Order: sequence, then structure tokens, then C-alpha cells
Amino acid sequence: MQPSVRKRQSSALHAATFTLSGAGSREMDSALLKPRFHLDLWIGFTVQSWILDVGRPVVMLVLPADWFPLNRPGAAEYLHLAYNITTPLILLKLIERSPRTLPRPALHLCIIAVVMGTSIHLVADSITQRLLLIGYQLHLSVRENPIMKNITPSSLIDSFELLFYYDESLGHSMCYIPLFLVLFLFFSGCFTHRKQEVKMPLAAWILLPPSAAHYWYLITEGQTFILFIFTFFAMTAMVMHQRRRGMIPEINGLFLLYSFSLALLLVALWVACLWDDAVLRRKHPGLIYVPQPRAVYTLHLRQHTSPQQPDRSHAAPIQM
Repeated sequence: MQPSVRKRQSSALHAATFTLSGAGSREMDSALLKPRFHLDLWIGFTVQSWILDVGRPVVMLVLPADWFPLNRPGAAEYLHLAYNITTPLILLKLIERSPRTLPRPALHLCIIAVVMGTSIHLVADSITQRLLLIGYQLHLSVRENPIMKNITPSSLIDSFELLFYYDESLGHSMCYIPLFLVLFLFFSGCFTHRKQEVKMPLAAWILLPPSAAHYWYLITEGQTFILFIFTFFAMTAMVMHQRRRGMIPEINGLFLLYSFSLALLLVALWVACLWDDAVLRRKHPGLIYVPQPRAVYTLHLRQHTSPQQPDRSHAAPIQM
């Protein structure tokens, strides 16, 4: 009995060794495979961002909020609802495609924060659209707006400042900090050996301008320049660190890096064109001056594109 038992144990050991060596060889082969550009993932991320995020201001112009019952969501709000659903799903898909294993608890917290941030932004932004109908001007601060000077009691201005804090500060932070964190964690795994040839396909070059333009929109409208620049510097530092180890960014990493670089160039051109605007300077004081596109629209374009709308800045006092 003992020789037979030893024989079975020996054969089982050889089988296990063969299985482990086969698994290790498969992992080595997968590591040496040429990186694949995730075209479906990046197209989905860019298209949904342009339609559901960047497209909302366009829908507001084509289908204004006052075309719908003001106590119910309008067309732009339904796009925002869809964006709140699709963005976490695409981020989860991005995590699944990551070449490296990412910390799951941190990623789950990021997805939860994105859902909460986009939901806060949806509510606050919907109320802001109703305020625009009665003369609110986005290029002015809350207390400088003419309609706020007519509010009685005046202590209600604090409530509106709280609303815009939820919209422009808390909501944006809870949405965009996890978003850029997930992008950075994904980028941290997008490296391959220096010996491998890394060349972006034509589809990636075609997708690069709209992707960079969307990041430009996140920076300017979302006021996330500091978050963006820290993420970009962290990505650049990681590239330098990996080069010392003989690693370079693979196709998806190059696409992210080039998108961020082009977005930074677009932001620089945007700021340069509006550098001497005194009104926008008052709205965005301090060292970081990145005007919001909607503020530029209400300041310079709204009176030209919609002259038929009456000026409601001196309407009857708002009482609550």
C-alpha cells in the first residue's frame, strides 16, 4: 500500500507542478502580448460625456427649461440623470480593463462618491437653471446678482450661497476627485517593457481631440484645474519613474497622457483669450483664473443670441 500511495502522491505533485508552471507561462505570455487599445471603452466614455455632459448646455438652448413645467425635470435634467447612471458603469468597466489589480475597497468608495457627487450636482444645477429664467447671471457672485438684492428677507441669500456651494464646490469635488483618481490608477497599470514597440493606432489619434476637449470642459466648467494639474503631474512623475525601470506607457497610457496634454494646451489658450476680462476676473479672483464657459456665455453671448427675452433682473422682489 505504501508504494502505491507514494506513487499517487508523486503523480499528483507532478501534475500540480505542471499546472502551476502552465499558469505561470500563461501569465508571462499575457504580459508579453502586444497591448491592445480599448477602442470600445474610450469611444463609450467620450460619446456619453459629450452627449450627456457637454451636450446639456446645448439642450438648454434648444429646449429651454421654461418649455416644461418648472416644478418638473426638463430635457437637460433627464440627460443629467442618464449621465449619473452611465458614468459609474463606464468607470467600473475601466477598472475591469486595468492591466493591474487595483484596491477594490478604494475603487468602490470612488464609485459611490461619484454617484453622490453627480446627484448633488443634478439637484443644485436644476435649481440654478430656474434662477436663470428670472435674471440670475452666472458671471456674477451670488451677492452681486441684481435679483438677489430684491430677496426678502435678505438672510435668504445665505441659503442660495449654500446651494451654489453644493453645486460648484461639494458636488464637483465628490464627482471629479474620484473620477481623476480612477483614471490615474488605471494609468498606473498602463506600462510595458521598453523593448516592445508602442504606437497609437489611427483610431486613437482620431479620438484624441474630442477626448481632450471633454477634459477641457471638465477643467473649465467644473473648476477642477488644481485637481487636473496634480493628476497630470502625478502621471508625468510615474512615467519618469517607470522609465528608470525600463518601462514605457503602452497604448492606453499614451492615449490618456496625450489627452491630458492637449487639454492643458486648450485651457492655456482659453485663459489667454479671456485674460483681460475684468468682469470674469471678479468672478474668479486669486491666482487660479479659469473662466467657466457658461459664465462667458451669460456675459458676452446671451444678450446677442436671445434678444427677445426680457430683462428680469429688476423683477418684483422674491419673497419666501
